[in-house]
Order: sequence, then C-alpha cells, then structure tokens
Amino acid sequence: MHTKVIKNWILVFILIQSLFFGGKVSAQRTLIDVKIDSAAILIGEQTVLHLTITTDKDRPVQLVIPGDTLMRGVEVLSFSKPDSTIIENNRLLIKQDLLITSFDSALYLLPPVAVIDGADTVYSNQVALKVSTIPVDADNPDEFYDIANIWEPPFVLADYYPIIFGILLALLLIGAAYYITKRLKNQKPILPFIKSAPKLPPHEQAIQELDKIKQQKLWQQGRNKEYYTEITDTLRKYIIDRFGINAMEMTSAEILKIIRRENEADSVYENLKQILNLADYVKFAKLTPLPDENDLSMMNAYLFVNQTKPLEVITSEEAQSIKTNE
Repeated sequence: MHTKVIKNWILVFILIQSLFFGGKVSAQRTLIDVKIDSAAILIGEQTVLHLTITTDKDRPVQLVIPGDTLMRGVEVLSFSKPDSTIIENNRLLIKQDLLITSFDSALYLLPPVAVIDGADTVYSNQVALKVSTIPVDADNPDEFYDIANIWEPPFVLADYYPIIFGILLALLLIGAAYYITKRLKNQKPILPFIKSAPKLPPHEQAIQELDKIKQQKLWQQGRNKEYYTEITDTLRKYIIDRFGINAMEMTSAEILKIIRRENEADSVYENLKQILNLADYVKFAKLTPLPDENDLSMMNAYLFVNQTKPLEVITSEEAQSIKTNE
C-alpha cells in the first residue's frame, strides 16, 4: 500500500514537471516562417518573400540571409529593414521581406531560410515558385511583333509652366534693364510719374559746388589733394555741360588745348591753367601749396565759371517790362 502511494506521487510530480517545464521550453523555442506573395510569375516579374521570426525578447538570434542569389535561377533584388515588435509572453516578432525574381522558367522549391539560435540552427518551411515564359503561338509566326516604339507622353501644359515662366521672367528682366539704362542715359527719372527736380544751368550748378568746397575748408585741414580734386572735378563737369567737351576723360593739357580755341574763355584761359597745373603738382607730385595759392585757385575757379557762362537773352517783352518798371 505504501509503495503504491509513493508511485502515485512520483507520477503526479512527473506530470507537473512536464506541464510547467516542458510547456515553458516549448514556448521559448525560436520559430521562423516563410510566405510568398505570388507563387506563380512570368519571367522577369518580381515577388516578395515574407520572413517572420518569433523568439524570446533577450535571446540573440541571427538570420542567415543569402546574398544576391537565393538558389540557382532565383535572384534576390533587395532586402527590407527588419521590423521588430514585442508581443505577448515577452516574445519578440521580427519581420523582414526579400524581393526576388527569376529569368529562367521552371518550378523551384525554394530552400529554407536559416536562423542561428545560439548553438542551434532553426530552418523555415519551404515554399514553391513557378516561373513561366510568355506564351507564344508558334503556329502563327505572323503574329510575332518587334519591340514596340517608345510611347510619347500626352501633352500637358502644366508640365511646361516652369519653362514658360522662366522665359517670361528673363524677357521681363532684359526689358527692365534696357528701360533703366535708357532712362539713365537720357538723364531722366527711372519712374516717369516721379518728377525730378529741375536741373540747374551748368554755371549755377558749378557755383553751388564751389560754395560747398569752400565751406568744407579742406586745405585748412591739410587735405590739399582732396581740395584740388574736388575743384578740378567741378570745373571738368562744368566744361562738359558748357562746351560739350568730354573733360572727365582728358588730361589737363588736353583740356587747356581745347579751351584755348573757345572765344568765350580767352580772358580766363590763364586762370584755368593756374588751377589745373597746380592741381597736377598737388595730386601727383605731392606739392603743398601756400595758403595764398589755395585762395587764388578758388577765386580763379569762380572767375572761370562766371566769365564763361552763357549770356542771358532778353526778349522784347522782357525789355518792355523793364522799361515800364523804370
């Protein structure tokens, strides 16, 4: 009786152990499953192998992925990135896809995919792939056709918007540049509706600029070169507007040679010569003029402008008005 009780307890112990420990071991096994999108394709078509690995969360496993060939006749085009998800019972689900194709017609039994699980290697199930050629009617050879020509895409105006807008913008910029250049060349404001201040006569403009130079007291500050540069530039611009001579591009000797021919400038030729010659010595020979020479240059500049300005023509109506006022 006692022996029978002991045997019963041993059987219960074995049963409990098989239920708990055996079930635990079975739940912790690494599994791999393979599915295929399409088991029948034509030559050159593609299909996808879906790999699914189920293992414990912290168990290190390694998927043995083939290179560019799954087997002879079946090529691997690309691999997707593994996608891992934790599922129930602290298990890890890993999914990865293989894009495959074949250029040989046959019925293939694809080899199993292996997973290294520690010292063990787990293999997946096998799937079949049928690759067929394009059906050809050998009895009707006239129905064989050459490679079709490239199809031209339909005309869609929106596809040409960037080119059209680019051409219009380029034309607009070219037109704007031409317009601005022409307005500036004619000394007109860029915007026609903006009225510019009336331009002063050349002699009045020159006198105003000489007044500003005189007020700056440049030579009194030791800035002799700047003093003579501004005086000569003012006179050169006046000569351009008054006599139509491109004095800004000429040397002092060239200016004096042309001015000497102008009857209006006979009386002040020597005054202009004194200014230009002394200015050249200051600017190029770094001469320091005496204060009297600086004052003389300014006085001669005023004199040259006033003596060469155009004479005002009085109309008969203006003369009659002056007599009436007298």
